Amino acid sequence: MTTINRRLYFAALMAAAAPALAATLVPGAASAQALPNPYRLVDGWAHFRGDREVGAVGDVDIDPDGEHVWAIIRCDADGDSFGWECLDSDLDPVVRFDSNGLAVESFGGGMFIWPHGIDVDAEGNVWVTDAVTAERTPDGRRGHQVVKFSPTGDVLLVLGTPGEPGSGRAHFNAPSDVVVAPNGDVFVADGHGDTTNNRVVRFSGNGRYLNEWGRTGYAPGEFRTLHAIAMDNTGRLFVADRSNNRIQIFDQNGMHLATWTQFGRPSGIFFDPKGRNLVADSESDDLQNPGWEMGIRIGDAATGWVDEFILYQWGDPRNPAGNGAEFVVADAAGNLYGGEPRPRKLQKYVRVRN
Repeated sequence: MTTINRRLYFAALMAAAAPALAATLVPGAASAQALPNPYRLVDGWAHFRGDREVGAVGDVDIDPDGEHVWAIIRCDADGDSFGWECLDSDLDPVVRFDSNGLAVESFGGGMFIWPHGIDVDAEGNVWVTDAVTAERTPDGRRGHQVVKFSPTGDVLLVLGTPGEPGSGRAHFNAPSDVVVAPNGDVFVADGHGDTTNNRVVRFSGNGRYLNEWGRTGYAPGEFRTLHAIAMDNTGRLFVADRSNNRIQIFDQNGMHLATWTQFGRPSGIFFDPKGRNLVADSESDDLQNPGWEMGIRIGDAATGWVDEFILYQWGDPRNPAGNGAEFVVADAAGNLYGGEPRPRKLQKYVRVRN
């Protein structure tokens, strides 16, 4: 075969394989359902004793025991108060569930307006953010802060100035999420929209300001609604830059390492001990991320390859309000849990196939 014929032959092969290759490299864009879903939904898993119902569910995390699930349950508000569900409620929004879905521990009542992000550190302490926006902050007691609790609800540390949005070292403006590094450093995803802050702020474990990076924008290192922050097993920081439809990856000093778009429009990120990257996408629709579908994408944290997808089958791509899981976590047995704000559900997904 001549050189010209070889080139034509390989060009024809690549042209024939291009559609399938594109669908594989960008799962969800062409054929999300082609990816396997090895999970079965356990509907109605989370419940309380008595007559309390599950409210809008925020972020979720796993206890150091690998079994109990911590979740933000935004009180008992109805759908008309989205964004300030706990304003007039004294119900505890920080809740710990056992393996059967029963709430066995709760605290934080009256301390938050819109509890949003949660992280459980290696010692079992629980960090919670209040992402209420400035226009929904009626008093100087709550909002725009990150609170560290002991496992039983004692307040150990408060970052930010309660009730005062701002961009200085002692202020936040609608902080969405928080993650604690193995050395105790604290990284706060500060912002929840284009009119709030859009930065990552780093503190020492005792609350001393260390550094920050980011602003509102589209370039690498800029954000539009940094909705979640998580750390993989190698210490890299993953930021869900939701309104830019991407995940941005940084080292702990803020150096931009990579940008991933193959996980859809990311709302929540979690890494399991096996190095899998779990990403909840609650907003892929015909307006905000056309051609993609809502659900939970599961891939390899090292390579970024997406190989499993739990489709949110009730999602309507014509509705840009968002639906399904905004947050996701895995327990030690490999089961997944999705926090769903609008459906007001904490769902469990059991792995049934390898």
